Amino acid sequence: MPNILFDLNYPNFQEELFNLEKIEQTAFLKTCKKLRQMNWLMIYKDKGLKWEEITTKRTTVGDKVFSIRFSQKYRAAVTRSKNFMIFMTIHVDHDSIYK
Repeated sequence: MPNILFDLNYPNFQEELFNLEKIEQTAFLKTCKKLRQMNWLMIYKDKGLKWEEITTKRTTVGDKVFSIRFSQKYRAAVTRSKNFMIFMTIHVDHDSIYK
């Protein structure tokens, strides 16, 4: 099973991550640990992560953008490039991720 790799290099994502409360940062790290044990099909089907396409958004190169839940309170906007999950932004409000 190939490991899921993470790209955490988006400046907005980093700023948002560093500004989270410690409990939410811990939830993010636990989610990353969980993701590393999964393959893409498992991620797509996982009820806790709630992987959803954000049909109103695309990356600058036209790739699809998805939403995953990493805590009861927060979701992250991500995209996929081969085995990389690229984290783009963090959203506290479920609806704001779709705007």
